Amino acid sequence: MAVSAAAAPAAEPLPRSIFKKFLVMLCSLLMSLYVFYCLADRCQTLPGPIIAAGAASEEDEGGGGELLGGSAELPPWQAAAARRKRLLQRLKQRRRRQEAAPGAELPAGGGGGRAGTAGTAGTLALLLGEGSKRLPQAIIIGVKKGGTRALLEFLRVHPDVRAVGAEPHFFDRNYERGLAWYRDLMPRTLEGQITMEKTPSYFVTKEAPARISSMSKGTKLIVVVRDPVTRAISDYTQTLSKKPDIPTFESLTFKNRTTGLIDTSWSAIQIGIYAKHLENWLLHFPIGQILFVSGERLISDPAGELGRVQDFLGLKRIITDKHFYFNKTKGFPCLKKAEGSSKPHCLGKTKGRTHPDIDQEVVQRLRDFYRPFNMKFYQMTGQDFGWD
Repeated sequence: MAVSAAAAPAAEPLPRSIFKKFLVMLCSLLMSLYVFYCLADRCQTLPGPIIAAGAASEEDEGGGGELLGGSAELPPWQAAAARRKRLLQRLKQRRRRQEAAPGAELPAGGGGGRAGTAGTAGTLALLLGEGSKRLPQAIIIGVKKGGTRALLEFLRVHPDVRAVGAEPHFFDRNYERGLAWYRDLMPRTLEGQITMEKTPSYFVTKEAPARISSMSKGTKLIVVVRDPVTRAISDYTQTLSKKPDIPTFESLTFKNRTTGLIDTSWSAIQIGIYAKHLENWLLHFPIGQILFVSGERLISDPAGELGRVQDFLGLKRIITDKHFYFNKTKGFPCLKKAEGSSKPHCLGKTKGRTHPDIDQEVVQRLRDFYRPFNMKFYQMTGQDFGWD
């Protein structure tokens, strides 16, 4: 038995080559797991569903947005990765179409292949979380029912304009929240792009000029103005759609209809005294830093007015008459291709409402009331808007 035990072969150690291969495989597996973990963590930080249109605002009463998102049934990081993959596929398809037809219009404005490629690359960079949030360099400050939503939607076609969809109301209602809160509302922008927002009530807010100047004295301001009589009727029409039981336009216009005394405390009337509000702004900003856009010309010649706006903002004239068509049903121009879409886009149902019939005597009284204020406004701005 002893001899038999001594004759049994001893267990041989694993050859060095096999051991090394095992270690390499183990390290590779660990490294793969680590890379997968990092990618999963990165996917969780990618932007969520991309909102194509701004949220509802007091003036706009709704807008909604089209979601380019994944399934809610997937884990967050997988849904984000799926969105990213679909986005890349769409951008590649769009680029192929542009290369196949270099003269075609671009959703972001451009007129040729090079501009389209740059715009696509910029959009991709923004959607992947690059860029930074900045305080706005330009603000559309007014006026309500003047055409501010149309102007903002038209401007968003430009690849170098990034704007907040909803009205922040920072300088009139939310100022106590601070500039950090305000900046966090802004979209991410790349170098050379302009951050914008629009809140029409700023123009009639006494504190707004000083507050905006305190943020930045170089902020460019845009005011969309419209015939104050038509604007007042449009303002009333919007309120009437929400509160059908309000008094008539005629009764709200006068303090005393017998004497013909206009009630300037009614906001629909008070907003249209543009010269009075402008005086407050000129205490803090030079006239050359404010651009006045005609609401009427924004309808009759949108490309012309957008050309002035692009020049004022220091942008290349990319938005042209090729981007618009006139919608006879609504009575105003619409975009052939909106931002982030290949389909035509018109403003919502809340735009272009039919105005109620107003007593023509009341309309004439209002024209007489506004005439001296209009003349002063023409002198202050150096523009005749043709309301009289």
